[in-house]
Order: sequence, then C-alpha cells, then structure tokens
Amino acid sequence: MNKEAIPSIIFYDQDFVDLYNRSWVWIDELWKQGPLAEGTQVPAGYVSHEGQKTLNLFDTCLSSLFLCYSNQVYSPFEAVDFFYSKQEENGAIRCDYGLEDGKPVFTDSNPQGVCMPLLPYVEFMFYHKIGNKKRLKEVVPCLEAYFDWLKAEYQMENGLFSVPVSACMSGGLPRSQAVYQLDFNTLVAINALAFSDIGDILNDKELSFKYKKLYFMIKTRINGLMWDPETSFYYDLDADGNRLPLKLLSAFWTLLAEIPNDEKAALMIEKLRDPAFFGTENPFPNVSADSPCFSENAENMCGAVVPFNTYLVVKGLEKYGERVFARECSIRNIYFMLDTLNPDEDKQGDVWEAYLPSREGAPAAGEDGFPRKKFLPQVCLMTITLMIEDVIGLDVSLPRKTVNWTVPSLEVMGIDKLSLKRNLISIMSSKNTRGWEIRLESEKLYYFTIEIIDEDKRKTLPIPSGKCSMLIDKL
Repeated sequence: MNKEAIPSIIFYDQDFVDLYNRSWVWIDELWKQGPLAEGTQVPAGYVSHEGQKTLNLFDTCLSSLFLCYSNQVYSPFEAVDFFYSKQEENGAIRCDYGLEDGKPVFTDSNPQGVCMPLLPYVEFMFYHKIGNKKRLKEVVPCLEAYFDWLKAEYQMENGLFSVPVSACMSGGLPRSQAVYQLDFNTLVAINALAFSDIGDILNDKELSFKYKKLYFMIKTRINGLMWDPETSFYYDLDADGNRLPLKLLSAFWTLLAEIPNDEKAALMIEKLRDPAFFGTENPFPNVSADSPCFSENAENMCGAVVPFNTYLVVKGLEKYGERVFARECSIRNIYFMLDTLNPDEDKQGDVWEAYLPSREGAPAAGEDGFPRKKFLPQVCLMTITLMIEDVIGLDVSLPRKTVNWTVPSLEVMGIDKLSLKRNLISIMSSKNTRGWEIRLESEKLYYFTIEIIDEDKRKTLPIPSGKCSMLIDKL
C-alpha cells in the first residue's frame, strides 16, 4: 500500500488516527485483485473477508462508501459495476453471486435473491465524492430497470413494499410476522429521493418527477400506516396492516429519508438520547432496550450495535440539525471499537461487524457465523467514513467545488491530501500565539465553509490555489 497516496487525518486523540490508519492497512491486506480462478467473473477489485464464498451487493455498496475516500487507490466502482454486468432482462440484480462461477445464489428464505436497495444512494454519493457525471448518465438505465423490477415484484396494493424477512438481514430479531418491513420501505424512500436528485443533476425533469412522486407516495404510506402517535414511533406491519410492537433502530432511518416532520423527529430523537430506549452506553442497539428480546450480550443479534445502523442514524440526525449529537455518538461508538481492539488484559483484540450495547466486546459467535471478525464493510464505515465526515466534520462535494467543515468547537484536527478529482486539498486547525488558525492548501479554486457551532460562527470563503490561512477570531 502506498501510504502517501491515502489521505491522512489529524486528530487530538492519536488512537483515532491509529485506527484510521490501520483500517487502510486491513483493506490492503484483504483487497482481492483479479479473478480467483480461470473463467470466473468476479470483479477486478473488492474487499474480501474470511470464509467468503459469495460477493454480496449490500456489503459491496457499504464498502464503496469508504473506498471513495481512498483517492481511488482502491476503486469503489469495480465491484459495483460487477453487479450491473449481472443485471437480467427483467431488471433484476440479485443479492449474492458465487465467487467460483459468478452465478446468482438463491435460498429458500429468499427465493429471488432480493437485496436491501442502496444503489441509487451510492451512485449519488459517488457523484459528490468523485464527480463523474458521465457515470451517472451511464448507470441510470440500470438503476431504473432495477427499481422497476423491485416495484413489479414487491410493491403491494397499499403502496408499501413486502419482501422476505431474511432479505432485511436482521439476523435473529423476532420479525417473522413482519410482512411490510419498515427498514426496506425506508431504504426505498431514501433511494427514490436520491434518484430524484440524480434527475436534477442530469437536468432530466421527467426522471426527477417520476422518483419524487414515488418518494412522496412511500413517505405518505409510512407516515399514515407505520407511525404510532401514542408511542411516537414507526413500526413494521403484519399481513393485516397492524403495527407490530418491536421498536427497531431502523425506524430512525426515516430521518435520512426526511419522512417525519420536525415535531415527530424531535419525539423520536429523544429516544436516541434515553438509556431506556436507544441511548445505551454504546449507541445505538438495533432494538430498543425496553424490548423483551433485548439482550446485553446481543444474543441472536438482539441489542447488537451494527455500524451500518449507526451510519444511517448519524446521517439522519444531520438532516435535522443534530450534528453535535451525531458526532458525540460516533465518537462514543469508536471508543467502544478501540476498547475491543485493545483490551486491558494481555490478549489480542480485534474489530467486528457488531458490538455490545453496554460494554466493550462483540456478541458471542453464533452458529450462523455472526458476528464476523474484521468484517470491513461494517467496520470501515465507522473508522473511515464517519471518522472523516463526522469526527473530523468534513462534507465534500466535488461538482459544487465546496468543502464544508462543521465542528462543535475548535480542536487540533484536519485532513491532509484528500483528492477532489485531480485537486489535492489539506485543511487543518491549530492554535498558535495569534489564536486559532485554519490552514488550507489546494491546487485549484474551491469554496470553503467553516462552521463552529459553540461560537455561532459560520463563514464561506473562496480559497484560491496555493497555501493560505485564516484566523478564527477575525471571522
């Protein structure tokens, strides 16, 4: 691995920096390049894991959300493009394909191999992090065909989607009665919203309207059928449309989809703060702490803290102006990861795809192989993606030529040599005799916004090419 090619971070807690750096080392160790055997059709590059027999669409999408920060040392596109190459005439893209033969893998519990949909959201993120508009134009037909297949196969008369529970990858959570799953429908809304934005980017009004219409339809159905005003929460529905009592963390995915109004969102966010619900020491467990199935040991995955859940909740909190709380929860989550990786006893720790809600460590291994050790699609969402976007606080949009830096208060931190296409940027804050200073370096012009929440300061400045600095007291 060429360490010089990967962007580096600066943070006042060196353990965070070390974890970020080790994540790239793990990626390099587990990176598979080229087909495993003659005649196989696996992609040219992907993040592997121990005992892997298939390539999973959901895990590939998760991986792309941190690989896009590698300055393209590790391609975020190749594995995603493999799934597009497997698209069938009816638009279907299956969840798993065998590494030996490249064929779709079906199970009795998921006979059509449907997967939690993330592709439009991922392509929208690609556009802002890497800035390839041509790619958007090329993948839109694949995305449309895929969405049409999902609607044809899984959208019911009431407008909601119904898939096999196993497609939601919720492990041993007691959801056998869930016919209309909140998490799947919320992801449909998230992706419809992203697809509408893609239409706006491409100046395709028909595309934008089509998916905005789908988004508002799903939003209306979720608010009308899945929201319970007495408990101020969203729930799965059974076959008769009755709300099931289990409080799932995926209810907070609705924040990213902008489904609840401000009043509903405020009521929900209180449950994220409350230890009796989702505000456990290690935020956030996948079921509420007041649920009968909740387990401090995360048995059967009940009560487990899963990084993908954390990622979507944190991104949703940002939509409702809760960046400070989102950052605090990200930092707490990473501390639990560090404590599990570096236990006090004289033994070697590791990183896992899930963690316990109230103490360091991972759930005990089950017969199904959960949790997987060093499962990077989950781990690196925290140690790279949220480290850059929430702990450091950077929001980058290459097409807009904007870098927004939001921090609760000034601390020694920043990023060095992050690629904005062919433009490498460096942003760092430090304190000297003149006070707090932000130093910037860029090869091209872009617009930089600094927001310091505690000091109620926000300023947008055009940053010319070369080196420059600004004193916070002068803002």
